Amino acid sequence: MNHLSLIKKFCIILFVGLGIFAATLLPNLKFSFDFSQFFPEKDQDLEFYKGFVEEFGTDDNFLLIAIEQDPTVFEPGFLKRFRAFSEASKDFDYVTESASLTSLSYPLKTSFGYTTLPIIHIEDSLAYAKDWEKIKEDGLFINSLVDEKGTSMVVALRTLDDLNYEQSELLLSQIRTSLKTYELEEYHILGRAFFLEAIVEMQKSEVLKTSVIAAILVLIILLLVYRSLPLVLISMASISLSLVIFMGILALWGKELNAMAAFYPVLMLIVGTSDVIHITDSFIRKIQSGAERYTAIKSSLSEVGLTTLLTSVTTAIGFITLLSSRLLSIQDFGINAAIGVIVAYITVIFFTGSLLISLPEKALLGRKSVSKKWVNYLLVINHFTKIHPRAILLGTLIFSGLCFWGISLVSTNYEFKRTLPNKSEIASDFEFFQQNYSGFRPLEIAVMAQNDFSVLDYGVAVEIEKLMDYLQTIPSIGNLQSSNLPFKILHKANNVNKSDFLTMPKSASVFEKYKKDVRRLGRKELERFVNSDGSMARINGRLQDIGTDNLKLVYQNIENFAQTKLDTNMIKVRVTGKSMLLDKNSEYIRGSLLKGLFYGLLLIGLLMVFVFRNFKMFVISIIPNILPILFAGGVLSFLNIPLEASLSVVFAIVFGIAVDDTIHFLGKYKLGISQGLTQEEALEKTFAHTGRALVITTIILFFGFMVMLFSIHQPSITIGLIISVTLVTALVLDLLLLPVLIRKLIKEA
Repeated sequence: MNHLSLIKKFCIILFVGLGIFAATLLPNLKFSFDFSQFFPEKDQDLEFYKGFVEEFGTDDNFLLIAIEQDPTVFEPGFLKRFRAFSEASKDFDYVTESASLTSLSYPLKTSFGYTTLPIIHIEDSLAYAKDWEKIKEDGLFINSLVDEKGTSMVVALRTLDDLNYEQSELLLSQIRTSLKTYELEEYHILGRAFFLEAIVEMQKSEVLKTSVIAAILVLIILLLVYRSLPLVLISMASISLSLVIFMGILALWGKELNAMAAFYPVLMLIVGTSDVIHITDSFIRKIQSGAERYTAIKSSLSEVGLTTLLTSVTTAIGFITLLSSRLLSIQDFGINAAIGVIVAYITVIFFTGSLLISLPEKALLGRKSVSKKWVNYLLVINHFTKIHPRAILLGTLIFSGLCFWGISLVSTNYEFKRTLPNKSEIASDFEFFQQNYSGFRPLEIAVMAQNDFSVLDYGVAVEIEKLMDYLQTIPSIGNLQSSNLPFKILHKANNVNKSDFLTMPKSASVFEKYKKDVRRLGRKELERFVNSDGSMARINGRLQDIGTDNLKLVYQNIENFAQTKLDTNMIKVRVTGKSMLLDKNSEYIRGSLLKGLFYGLLLIGLLMVFVFRNFKMFVISIIPNILPILFAGGVLSFLNIPLEASLSVVFAIVFGIAVDDTIHFLGKYKLGISQGLTQEEALEKTFAHTGRALVITTIILFFGFMVMLFSIHQPSITIGLIISVTLVTALVLDLLLLPVLIRKLIKEA
């Protein structure tokens, strides 16, 4: 036993050393959030958008600061403080442009050339009523720079493209400091930088919170089950060590953690706990039967170690199926989770095994054994499956029908606001802009000139204006602007600033005259909407968060209008932008999900056939593991939860973890048969020896994922709830359906 003692010490020292090294790397963990993580790769619309960005820049490089003043913004003290903040914002880091009603002005054509008029005469309070009426008549700034009630105004900042987390934090710090300086306390912020700050802060908080709560729950459950503090401490040390090593690997690898990072601690804790329980349960049972510690661990590893390896591989395969997704964030989650499962297995086998044989037997066995009670309960279940097989099969058939019916009703009409932290500042601000400023989602429409036309030709401009008129009839679209806007403003300026003339000029000759002035006076504004060679123009606006399916219909209607109502010899219209690409995810989720799960089921089924040398095991192992996946889909429907990108991990987790119980059950059954037991004797032994571990692990899995209910991230709450109830369903199917299938499909020799 000396060589085993040396191996034991080496393993303990090695893993403790790895844990310490990994812990030093944890401060290097990177957190990020970028909408592009959810773009479908190798997609034609994505490739088009990349070209669009090269011409016009990104469509989310904005930051809106809405400042409230009750009962009206037309109050001298407020307007002066607002103007001071608006002017100061031009000097903030990473800001390229700042606009507000106090910094913009109306152009006016006089006999001496163009001059300007202030939109608000800040120093003349007697003019406020007239200024407000003029703003409402024009309608140009309503719900963009001021709300229709006149109770808030916006400073609109344009920033550098693709700000990172550190840059966003610096910019937001400057904004908040400046708002405080000018005593502007009632404000709301919306834009990429604010989302990035809020989501990353949520991720950091969620990882820490879920780790602590999950660890406490696992500790309590293990104490209730084993009644042995040393044994529980061994389990917790092993599980915690595997988590630290895994997170250290991610830090060393330089992986950026996205919004789904909160699942890693829970996954590692529950997967590691499952491995620990199966090894520990087998080891204790052998100690109780009188085996010596080294003999017991060797026997346990030979019996359970291979099965646990198989479950770890199949769980990893479940996560690897996420590589079939066209979303990079989902692919990364699948790869990272698969690595975590393998790390947990290696740690448990070597570190936990070494610790188990290091403790005296009395410390391991605890004060009270509950094995007999467990055995009695489980044998009752086995007896029930023996005398009521038809009822179980009929119940399974009805259950399957309900699941299929539920799946057929699953919605993909996902609303963006569901991704925001519950009852948070950003959720409140998002809702404020939804109600007062035409929403948050950017709308981008590319207008491409055809057949040697230019987007600055009068005929093309008329077609663009037809499209603008149509867009303004869609309730969910607001704050529209196009390449025609500079011409409308000049037309108004040439007609004594009358609101009735904020329209396109009626003749090509007038349009051509304005074109010279636009290129001279409004070149910068024109460049926002027209590319350098005049082959493409943009129309942009804001969309209400009405759900992905509803928005998809809006996009289709826009393109249908362009094809049927506009002159396609002059222009071609295409909806683009980050919002459209995010909405397009729903088109890929179902297809990639089903394809990935099909390959996963096939691979695991073949693995089962190879291990058990019996093709019927393929059918026996697959049926109880397809049904939990179907149930997860049905639950989404019954709870009226729309399917979106992050929820696709539900099916991989359910599939990867649920199959573990099946493998442990069938592995113990096969061992019993190989030892010369009859089919019924093998089933009884399986229930008596493995059933307890299956129930305990499922309880831990259930409460482990229920930890997500403490999250402030709605998708995480949904995922935790669905996985918890689905894994309980998987256990019930394994304990009731598996014995029936074994008796029906495998006849004794």
